[in-house]
Amino acid sequence: MPGALPAGGYFTLANPSSKPVTLIAAQSPACGSLMLHMTHNMSGMVHMMPVEKVDVPAGGSFEFKPGGYHLMCMEPKALKPGTNIPVTLKFADGSTVTVSFAVKNATGK
Repeated sequence: MPGALPAGGYFTLANPSSKPVTLIAAQSPACGSLMLHMTHNMSGMVHMMPVEKVDVPAGGSFEFKPGGYHLMCMEPKALKPGTNIPVTLKFADGSTVTVSFAVKNATGK
């Protein structure tokens, strides 16, 4: 997105373990702040709101996608399509996973 407009992060979180996991936060040096968000349609009006956690069942997955759950990158720092940024996912059990997110423009390219 141009300028300092917020950017959305979309991905699928897979949990191959035999126990459920709970995502509680995310952070990236490419964002001033990175929050768990969801899009909610109320009386025909679309709202985005922060969420505290996302539960992923054992052996299951959870999709972050446009119009649903997503990461909201506030104050993005020089996000350029075609590059990658590191994102650290934090879980309720204290574990973290750092993954590389591909930066794409608003059309997904």
